[in-house]
Amino acid sequence: MSLNTFDNSISYEDEKDKITDFLSKFKAQEKDLAQDFANIDIGADGDARAEALSPKYMAQLQRIANRDQQMLVVDLEDIYTHENTLSELVSRIRNNTRRYVSLFSEVVDKLMPLPTKDISEHDEVIDVILHQRRERNEQLEGVSAGFPDHLLRRYNLYFQPLKSDVAMAVRDVKGVHLGHLITVRGIVTRVSEVKPLLQVNAYTCDVCGSETFQDISSKSFAPILDCQNESECKKNGISGSLHMQTRACRFSPFQEVKIQEMADQVPVGHIPRSMTIHVNGGLTRQMNPGDVVHLGGIFLPIPYTGFQAIRAGLLTDTYLEVHHIHQLKKQYSEMEMTPDIDRAVEGLKRDPALYNKLAQSIAPEIYGHEDVKKALLLLLVGGVTKVTGDGMKIRGDLNVCLMGDPGVAKSQLLKYISKIAPRGVYTTGKGSSGVGLTAAVMRDPVTDEMVLEGGALVLADNGICCIDEFDKMEEADRTAIHEVMEQQTISISKAGISTTLNARTSILAAANPLYGRYNPKVSPVENINLPAALLSRFDLLFLILDKPSRDDDERLAQHVTYVHMHNHHPELEHEVVDPLVMRHYIAIARSKRPTVPPQVSGYVVDSYVRLRKVSKEEEEQNRSHSYTSARTLLGILRLSQALARLRCADEVMHQDVDEALRLMACSKESLQEDAEKDFEPDRSVISQIFRLIKAMVNADRTPKRKPHRQQKRFGRGPGRERDMDVDSDEDDEDALSMVDIRARVMNAGFTEAQLMETIVEYEELDLCMRVSNGSKLRFNV
Repeated sequence: MSLNTFDNSISYEDEKDKITDFLSKFKAQEKDLAQDFANIDIGADGDARAEALSPKYMAQLQRIANRDQQMLVVDLEDIYTHENTLSELVSRIRNNTRRYVSLFSEVVDKLMPLPTKDISEHDEVIDVILHQRRERNEQLEGVSAGFPDHLLRRYNLYFQPLKSDVAMAVRDVKGVHLGHLITVRGIVTRVSEVKPLLQVNAYTCDVCGSETFQDISSKSFAPILDCQNESECKKNGISGSLHMQTRACRFSPFQEVKIQEMADQVPVGHIPRSMTIHVNGGLTRQMNPGDVVHLGGIFLPIPYTGFQAIRAGLLTDTYLEVHHIHQLKKQYSEMEMTPDIDRAVEGLKRDPALYNKLAQSIAPEIYGHEDVKKALLLLLVGGVTKVTGDGMKIRGDLNVCLMGDPGVAKSQLLKYISKIAPRGVYTTGKGSSGVGLTAAVMRDPVTDEMVLEGGALVLADNGICCIDEFDKMEEADRTAIHEVMEQQTISISKAGISTTLNARTSILAAANPLYGRYNPKVSPVENINLPAALLSRFDLLFLILDKPSRDDDERLAQHVTYVHMHNHHPELEHEVVDPLVMRHYIAIARSKRPTVPPQVSGYVVDSYVRLRKVSKEEEEQNRSHSYTSARTLLGILRLSQALARLRCADEVMHQDVDEALRLMACSKESLQEDAEKDFEPDRSVISQIFRLIKAMVNADRTPKRKPHRQQKRFGRGPGRERDMDVDSDEDDEDALSMVDIRARVMNAGFTEAQLMETIVEYEELDLCMRVSNGSKLRFNV
C-alpha cells in the first residue's frame, strides 16, 4: 500500500531567488535611516552616508564579514514592502519559519562579501584550524574540504515579526501554531545561566589524522565512533577511532527562560500557565526576572529524553525559540525618548505647579488623598542610594504604608502604582508566603541542579513591590520583609545554597486596622497592630479614616458618579499628565543625584532634634503613638532628595525639607487629632479608682494552675437550691477582697469615702456587686 503524497507546489530554488533579490536590492526606508546612521562606526561622513544609502542588508553583511556585527535581523515588514516580493513569501515564512531560516542562511552564505579590513585580530582558534586544513587539503587533493555551514558562519539569523502581530496569551497557543512564527506576552519568572550549546562537533582520527564534523540540531545526539575518511582509512582497510576535538567544535550561547501569563490574561479560578523559552546567540542576557515582554519566535515541540521519556510515553514538551524580544516595561535607564515626549518633558520642567500637577495625575479617577498621592509620587522618584568608601550602603528607596478604613481606595492606588512603575509587582498578604516573597529552591530541568527562583521582592528589583492586605500576613512571612526594607538584600541559606540576592525595591503596603474599621475607643497602637520594628522601617505611614462629613461625602459621590457616567475623571485643577510622559520625566529625575549643602544640613539637624523633643514629651504624657528614631532622620533626607530630584535640581533646598516635614506631620495628624478627642482617658476620681480595681482583676485573672475543684453539691430545696450551710467559696473565686482593694486605693492617694462612692455608682450600673457580707467585690463583666 503506497502512501499518498502532497505536492505543495513551492520551488525552494525560486524562493531563494526571491530572497537573493530582496537581500541584495532592498534599501532602507526613511524611518530606518536614523537607525542605520546609529549603527555605522565610520569616521568620514561621506562613507557613512554612502553606506546608509546602500542596500540595507548588504551593508549589514559587510559588517558581519568585518566581524563588527554578529546578529542579522530580517524584518518581515521589509519583505512585505519590497516591491519585487509578493506578500505570500511573508505568510510562508510565518508558517514554516525553521525552513526559511536555513534558506535565508544559504543565500546569505553566497552573498557574503569579502572583508574590507584586516580581521586577523578577531581570529578564533577555529579560524586558524580551518585555514590550516584548507591549505593541507588543497596540497593533497587540489580541492577545498567541505566544512559544515554552521562552522563557517559568524552570524545568527533572526526574523522580526510584523508590527501588526497581536501578542497572544500562553493559554491561547495551540497545536496549530507548531512551526509558526508567533508572538507571546508574559512576565519572566526564571532565567537560567548562559551555557554553551554544541552546534557542530569535531572529531580527529587517531590513524589518518583527518577531521570529521557532525552537525547537531537537537538536544541529544549519538557520537561518531569510526573514521569515515575514504582516502586514508577505508583505502587501507583500517577503521580508525575518532576522538572529539573541543577546540574545533562550534558552540553558541544558550539560555532557558520561563515566562508566565499576566494576571489580566488568567480566567477567574484558573492558575497562570507558563511556557519554556529557548534563547540563543546574541539575544541572551537581555531578560531578567520580572520583565514584562513580547517574545516573537518559533513554537516547536521537543521530545522528552532519558527517564522522562519512559514516563511521558508519546507526550512531547513544547518551547518557543526566540527571534525577537520586545521589553514592554523597560527600566528607567533604558527608555527611548521621542521628539514629542521630549517637548512634553521640557514643558513640565518649566511648569511652576509641577509637584501638584504630577501628584494629581496619579490615579485621577480616585477622589481626594492629595497628600497620599504626593507621597506616592515621591515613592516613584525615590531618594539617592549611597555607597560609602568602606562598602556600607544607605538605601534611597522610600517605603510607604497606607492604613485605613475599608473603601478608601487603598488597593486601587496600589494597583495603579504597580502598573505605572517600570517594574511593579502586586501581591497580597494572605496570597504570599515567605518563600514566595524571597526565593524558592527549584531543580533546573535543563542541568538538573538546584537553582534559586526569585520571589516577588526579587522580581521587583529596581522597582516597586506593592503588598496588599499587609496586616493579614503570617508573622513568620512578614519577617522576610524586615531585611529587604532596610538592607535591600535577601540572605538565603537553603539546600546547600548560601547567597545574598539583591532586592533594591520600594515597599508600598496597604493594611486595614485590627478591627476591620478603625476603632476610636482604643489607642492607635492597638488599632495598627504592627510591630514597632516594622513600623520604624516605613518612611511614611498614612492613616486614612472614613469620617462622615456632608460636604466631603457629597463631593466624593459626585466624583464617583461622574466617573461611572463618562468613563473618565472630571475636570481637575491641573491638566492630567499622560502616564508615558510621567514615566519619562521620572526617568530623567532619577538620573539626578542632589546633595545636601551645609546650611540645609544644619536645618535638618535642628528639625530632627525638635522632633525628638516632642516625641519625648508625648511619651511622658502617654500620648505617643509613633516612633521617632534615627530612621526618621534618614526618612527626612530621602524625602528631601526626592523633592529635589523632582525639580531636576542638584542641591536640596529649605523648601524641600519643609515639605518632607509637612508630609511626615500629615502622616501623624489623624492619629494626634483622634488622640486628643477620643483616646484621652477620663480623669475623674471615680474613673481613676475604677481603673485601679479593674487592673487588680486583670492581674488576678492571669492563668494559674488551679487546684482540683470538688464536685458541686446541690441542696434539697424545691428549685434544687444550695443549702445555707454549704461553703460558698466557689462562688467567690473571681471576687476581690475589700481589704486588698482598700489598701491599693489608699496607697494611690485616694480616700475611703471616694472608694465607697465609686463602688456605689458602679453597683447602680450593674457592673459590680459586693458579696460575702460585703467583704468581697465581684465584677459582672
